[in-house]
Amino acid sequence: MIHSEQLDKNPKLFLFLPMYYTLWADSILTSVEQNTMNSLLKCQKWLSDSELKFLLEYLNPNKQVKPKELKEWKQKILTADISKHKTLTDLGLNLVKLNSNGTSVDLEEDTINAFRKTEQQLGMIYNEVSYIFQQTHETVTNKHITDSEFDVAKMTAILEGGSADLIKKVKAVISQPDFKYPVNGDIAQQRDDVYKLCQILAEHGFGSWAFPKEYGGKDDMEGYFTIMETLSLHDLSMVIKFGVQFGLWGMSVFFLGTEHHHKKYLKDIGTLQLPGCFAMTETNHGSNVKGLETTATYNHQNRTITINTPHEKACKEYIGNAAVHGQMATVFAKLIIDDTDFGVSAFVVPIRAKDGSSLQNVRIEDCGRKMGLNGVDNGKIWFDNVVIPTEDMLDKFAGIDDNGEFISSITSDNRRFFTMLGTLVGGRIGIPRSALSAVKSGLTIAIRYSDQRRQFGPQSGEEVPILNYRMHQRRLLPPLATAYGLHFSLKYLTERFLKKSEEDAQEIEALAAGLKAYTTWFATATLQECREACGGKGYLSENRIPDLKADTDIYTTFEGDNTVLMQLVAKNRLTEFKQEFNNLNFITVFNYVTDKAKTSIVEKNPLAIRNADTEHLLDFDFHMKAFVYREEAILSSAAQRLKRLIDGGMDSFDAFNVSGHHLVNVGKAYIERIILEQFQAQVNRSKDKKCQSTLRKLAQLFALHTIENNRGWYLEQGYMEGVKTKAIRKMVNQLSWEIRKEAVALTDAFDIPDSCLKADIAISKA
Repeated sequence: MIHSEQLDKNPKLFLFLPMYYTLWADSILTSVEQNTMNSLLKCQKWLSDSELKFLLEYLNPNKQVKPKELKEWKQKILTADISKHKTLTDLGLNLVKLNSNGTSVDLEEDTINAFRKTEQQLGMIYNEVSYIFQQTHETVTNKHITDSEFDVAKMTAILEGGSADLIKKVKAVISQPDFKYPVNGDIAQQRDDVYKLCQILAEHGFGSWAFPKEYGGKDDMEGYFTIMETLSLHDLSMVIKFGVQFGLWGMSVFFLGTEHHHKKYLKDIGTLQLPGCFAMTETNHGSNVKGLETTATYNHQNRTITINTPHEKACKEYIGNAAVHGQMATVFAKLIIDDTDFGVSAFVVPIRAKDGSSLQNVRIEDCGRKMGLNGVDNGKIWFDNVVIPTEDMLDKFAGIDDNGEFISSITSDNRRFFTMLGTLVGGRIGIPRSALSAVKSGLTIAIRYSDQRRQFGPQSGEEVPILNYRMHQRRLLPPLATAYGLHFSLKYLTERFLKKSEEDAQEIEALAAGLKAYTTWFATATLQECREACGGKGYLSENRIPDLKADTDIYTTFEGDNTVLMQLVAKNRLTEFKQEFNNLNFITVFNYVTDKAKTSIVEKNPLAIRNADTEHLLDFDFHMKAFVYREEAILSSAAQRLKRLIDGGMDSFDAFNVSGHHLVNVGKAYIERIILEQFQAQVNRSKDKKCQSTLRKLAQLFALHTIENNRGWYLEQGYMEGVKTKAIRKMVNQLSWEIRKEAVALTDAFDIPDSCLKADIAISKA
């Protein structure tokens, strides 16, 4: 111990002991600490020369305090009542008193103040004593526990709605032993495994679910979406294979074909007796379907159509089911009649025999191993003047009559093209619902893990569940809230799609495009956060997160590149009263959006923009007004920008090109308002009060976190001041803290089968 004989002679020296112990506890004495302590010592006039010398010896950075000596110091310090002291100085004063043998020891006020000042200079925080010396230590952080005030089953019922029975049926199937996860190593084996799983699903009638009853289906499109969403709790290669076969291939025949196509193909498609493809995308043109180059040339003499790939880069690429299993394909091509191009139509074209060999004049190449979804056999297809009967043109919207004349009930090429594609918008509903299921799986794994994984903690206290740390809550709980909001928004989209009329078709297509983009971007970001939040465990193949990340990454690209989709959403918002953009009256739109963007005096008065009251910050009306203001202000700004550029002589194509980033923001603001709108609507109609209370907190967290993410914009606009955005940040923290205790229960409400959360990391529900 520090020269015990010196301590015995002068108990005042015990004043230094807590501070010396703290300095040496990490085995490093910095030059700053040394200089600060030297200054303290030199101003203590009551120290004798010998006392000053031995105290200075322990400030020599080259001196190594022995571990045993350090422990002796601590044992001596622990003779004091640690719980009664907040600072090292107070603790030192108590030690002086305890070791003075009943003799009164006087210390001048200047001495005590000098010690307190030194403590501050050394960065020793208030309550340092409890962190360093307590044997057992409780904090607010480590006392925060998992609990739930709502009934998990009732929350699940809210999420599943009227689809509960079908969801239960699908979960029962994918929980069977046959549905073990496909092996990732061998790509041929993985593809074979996935194909067999799809066959089992077909046997249960899931593939034909949306088809008419006369072709083996249930005539239930909503049920089909529910099946896709629920299957996405399992292997995503299986989901995409399922979607290509029964959704893209099957639905294209159903929606674009007529009765004779349905009779000829649908039953075999629904039972997987006729595997097929959806051959739209081309290497050269990607998202620009209207510009594709594959031709379908009509020959009136023998009533045939010749499908041809004009050059190497006009091939169909990324086509699911093409590399191994597909026998036929819905091929999108330009219809040519008597050298006249009548635009894009769809045709059923054979590509492979039942024995797996490519048909004559059809060349197929395997796209090979991909970043993810390796259970799906993507391929490239070239057609060298492949002849098909005219009857295999899918002719719901356009056809060829007996005289060889092009016929269509829709005169406009543009309108016919978009009407045809509009019937296939279901893919832009299925994909985000699938992506959201993947997010639910990732969040369930990450939140359960972080609730049980303990790390660090207060000095001398127990380690703390990492979900108790604010940064961990920040990483996982706003995404959990967003996942709930997207769930209700995608249900709303599905309902509108199923009930759509011709009048609102374009609005629904824009909504589907926007939610597809927003949800899949969200999925990519959230699964990355889940991976990091699980540390090294999250990187191992023993849990689903690596597969979920790899398999959903492509979701941001297929069924439309997200950036392109968001720009399409913006164009729809700018032309919401027009059928075609080329007829846009900018003055009309400008006046319309400018009028809508006018903000009431109440919203932007000095009190409102600084209002940081809790009641105001949590108010649904405040959230909605902030979202609507942002949406309409950005829309107005985009309209003004485009009008200014075009009035200045810029071509409209160039004007939209240079405004691309602005248009993406228009789309995002619109979708975020829709999500909030549907979230609040669900809260208001929820009948169970405890579930409603929790959903309200989630909706508040989504709203405030979104505002926080856009705080720079709100500050620029003068809609809020710094005092308010700071208060919003604090409220996001508070809501995350409150929701933390129910976070596990909120993931339990997703009711994901434990067999689908296959890893050791995905700890089963208690």
